[in-house]
Amino acid sequence: MAHDWLVGLRGGELVLDRLARLYGPTDVYTLVRDGRPITDAIASCHVLTSPLQRFPGAAGRWRRHYLPLMPWAVGRLRVAACDLLISTSSAVMKSIRPPPGTPHLCYCHSPARYIWSQPDAYASGSGGRLRSMGLRAVARAFQHWDRASADRVTRFLANSSHTAGAIRRCYGREAHVVHPPVRTAFFARDERVGRERWLLVVAALEPYKRTDLVIEAANRTGFHVKIAGDGTQLRALQAAAGPTVQMLGRVDDRTLRDLYRRARALLFVQVEDFGLTAVEAQATGCPVVALAAGGALETVTPSTGVLFSEQDAESLIEAVAELDRMSIDPAACRQNAERFSPEIFDRKIRHHVEVLLGESDS
Repeated sequence: MAHDWLVGLRGGELVLDRLARLYGPTDVYTLVRDGRPITDAIASCHVLTSPLQRFPGAAGRWRRHYLPLMPWAVGRLRVAACDLLISTSSAVMKSIRPPPGTPHLCYCHSPARYIWSQPDAYASGSGGRLRSMGLRAVARAFQHWDRASADRVTRFLANSSHTAGAIRRCYGREAHVVHPPVRTAFFARDERVGRERWLLVVAALEPYKRTDLVIEAANRTGFHVKIAGDGTQLRALQAAAGPTVQMLGRVDDRTLRDLYRRARALLFVQVEDFGLTAVEAQATGCPVVALAAGGALETVTPSTGVLFSEQDAESLIEAVAELDRMSIDPAACRQNAERFSPEIFDRKIRHHVEVLLGESDS
């Protein structure tokens, strides 16, 4: 298997963990790792890193500053003889070369957003002008390489129809949609826990997540919101937060589950390729107020939440008001979330693996 980098546990690593449960222990090729354990299934694998591992800060906060070197680093990875190569990629690992004659199945979370779709969002915040100049300088060459190296993939899987469209637009390739596995057994309802009046945000505090819009809306209306997450925007968001906004920082899984179970609703104001948190929340019976874009169009329904069309504070305020006029059945939220269970993911992944190994029809 191959994965962009092993530096924490987020949605991409949860997919890798599920694949490692299905097909590990095996070799895992990656650009860099920071040495921290991620999951037992991933830890059981043999991790091989690229030459980028030796560069200062490459496994830490300076990782994306090495973007111009990533094509070179991927090219230096030599995959040992195997029956099948499975990559999971939201940056460059879809471009790893399989051994001659070996099929390559790529589970694509997104073509690199900071190059293809959201460069302005990634270039905002502290140091944004320098980042913007750097991204503009490398974007054209990176896109050319990224598009040309797509032919190293035998079959693309996309985590959503939104991502399948991006793969078609960026790479000229078709992709089969396999939604990522959501831990629906863990994020279960608890009917003994009552809903409270505050709203919840669960997100990495990075510019493209647009948590600033939630804080603006809360400051204007006085609705109470709890924000769980950490990131480069933490200090700026803390400074902007009014008295009805509570910054929780990073929380563990059990605390997160409890927050989902008690929140009036999850606020999901960013454009995501899929968006695990929207499904995790629904699995606990929690409604979602979401921007009508990206993966939310596939995960939030009229019976499980409210979709709003404009990414601004005014539209969010109106959507929260609409939610207050509704009565959403927690059982409907749970039923919707079960469409994204790990068992369904496993079945679909096995099918595509069997096709590439010649054990099943396409």
